[in-house]
Amino acid sequence: MKAKLKAYLKQHYADSRAHDEAQNERAQCWRNLHPDSAALLALLVRAKQARKVLEVGTSNGYSTLWLADAVRDTGGSLRTLEIDKARKKAAKQHLRETKLDDYVRMEVCDAGEFLRAYQKYYDVVLLDADRSRYADYWPDLQRILTKPGSLLAVDNALSHAEEMQEFVALVEADKNFSSTIVDIGAGLLLASSI
Repeated sequence: MKAKLKAYLKQHYADSRAHDEAQNERAQCWRNLHPDSAALLALLVRAKQARKVLEVGTSNGYSTLWLADAVRDTGGSLRTLEIDKARKKAAKQHLRETKLDDYVRMEVCDAGEFLRAYQKYYDVVLLDADRSRYADYWPDLQRILTKPGSLLAVDNALSHAEEMQEFVALVEADKNFSSTIVDIGAGLLLASSI
């Protein structure tokens, strides 16, 4: 990663944290992926040489920038889904400023509807959105992650363990996936198709 982008990401995260701390309502917060989690995920994208990456939950684009930089290195592309137009607009501005927008296709849509309709595969999927919907997403995630070695990463596996319990149980019970929870950031559930 270039020093200029690293500095931009550091400032972006600091600004986002300051914003979040000033909010009274959780829904108004950016709630970005922890930098250590983002760095690990970008490393995994590079290590896998992943070319097709999906992010569910763009927010203001912090993790999007990490993933876009990684797919630039692998010759791939990132599709990111966000339900809120204002958040997409904020993320798009960050992508433009870092000149990573050519590697990203942004969509404002309901993730469940997108996943149900999508018929191809992804090498890597990051889930960092409405945790209450993850269990409903699982059948479609299984389908789009069928390529051996496909990777699912899910944030907040430790910080919101109770909310994630049902989803984690579904993943762990699936004989076609190998999974672990990594104690990094807010906790990352990593699951790879076998």
